[in-house]
This record gives sequence, structure tokens and C-alpha cells, in this order.
Amino acid sequence: MRTSNPVLSDNAFDVPGWEYLAGKDAASTSMTIQGTVNAAFILIMLTTGSAIGAWYLIQNNIVSASLLLFPGMIGGLVLALIMTFSKKSSVFLAPVYAVVKGGFLGAISLLVESQVQARLGPAGAGIVFQAVLLTFGIFISLLMAYKFGLVRVGHTLGTCVMVGTAGVMMLYLVNLVMHMVGWGGLGFIHGSGWMGIGFSLLVVVLASLNLVMDFQFVESAAQRGSPKYMEWYAAFGVLATLVWLYIEILRLLAKFANRR
Repeated sequence: MRTSNPVLSDNAFDVPGWEYLAGKDAASTSMTIQGTVNAAFILIMLTTGSAIGAWYLIQNNIVSASLLLFPGMIGGLVLALIMTFSKKSSVFLAPVYAVVKGGFLGAISLLVESQVQARLGPAGAGIVFQAVLLTFGIFISLLMAYKFGLVRVGHTLGTCVMVGTAGVMMLYLVNLVMHMVGWGGLGFIHGSGWMGIGFSLLVVVLASLNLVMDFQFVESAAQRGSPKYMEWYAAFGVLATLVWLYIEILRLLAKFANRR
């Protein structure tokens, strides 16, 4: 099964475990679904704890948001690239990525919450809590639906999701470059009009479908007997998609808030 998550590409799981080839117990040397679930749970908890800690530090003026925001963005990208090219390192670097990304999420979440409250007053409080609930609600619902065979992404839909995801990432890249050269960026990406809201809804759907494709890919990789360390690499890939989903939901809720 293909996935539009660049981390979980088809060739990522093609290397057999050396211990398995040597004749050791396959259950202890090969990737399993339960092992991946356990690794993903640990990474999610690390990300959540780091985000809460970052929120506390910024809110109490112990550190500035920029101190966590930009290192979290760049550091997360560097760690992701290292793990992509050296998958065995994910056993050690995936938890580091989770902590770094949590700091980034805590910083950006507090900034969005502060901006919405500055505009709406007390009525704007709680947007981050809503985004967290929606993100985990979608994640758990999709996971349970997948477990009971209620949701799958077929080949045609999977191709559409991959193309759509690539298109969105290209738009974000163009928007970033436009901001850097002072052209103001693509207004509909950040705008709170119906076009901007429609775009965010589309991206949330794409991110959700990416999660389903990640689940399918993890199941396929486990059935192929991929190396044990790939549990952490796969969990890192799922976390990356989950972080993307949260950011898009937070962006969508902020757009709705700006229309009040």
C-alpha cells in the first residue's frame, strides 16, 4: 500500500531484519502492529508533555515563543531528514523529534490562542483545547474504524490523496517563498473567507485520509516482516501526520473565530 506521507514510502520497509535472516525468533526481531502502536503512544505522550511544558514556560515569561518556535520548526525538519536517510536512528531520534515538535506546537498554540483572545476577549478562549479534542477525536475514530474494517483507502482514492497532498505542500512552499520576498503570500491560505475555510477543510480531510493510509502501510509493513526498529520509524511517520492534522484544525478554528 502506498502512502502520501514521504516518511512512509514503499521502499522504507523493504530491508529485512538481519536477526530474522540469522534464524532468531521472528516475533522479537520483526516489526509488529502492537509494537508500532506502543511506540506511537510513547511519541504522542512525549509530544503532548513537551507542548504543555512549552506553553507553561512561555506563558510565565521563562522563555520566549521564538526560542521554541523556530528551533522546533528547523530542528524537527533536520531530525526528520536524518531519520529518513538513516532509519535505524529513529529508535533514538524519534523521541527527540517528539519533544522538539511538542515545543513547537506549544509555542504556536499559545500564539494562536493569544491572537484569538485579543480579538474576541474571553469568548476566544479555548480554541487550542477544541483543536486538541478534535484532533484526537479524529485520530481515535479513524483508528477504531480501521481496526474494525470500516474504512480503507483504495488505489484510486490513494492516488488522489497523494496528488492532493503534494499540491498542498507545493502551495505552502510557494506561500512561504512569497512571504520571504515580501509579496504577501497566498491570501486564501490564511484568509477567513469562505475560500480560506474551504481550503482548510480540504486539507483537514487530506490529513485524515493520510492517517488511514499510514495505518494501512504499517499493517502491510508488519506483514512483510520489516526490521524491529521500523516500529519507531513508522510511529514517527504517524506522529508527523498527526501533527499536521492538529495544525490544520487549529488553523481552521482560528479562521472561524475571525469571522465572529
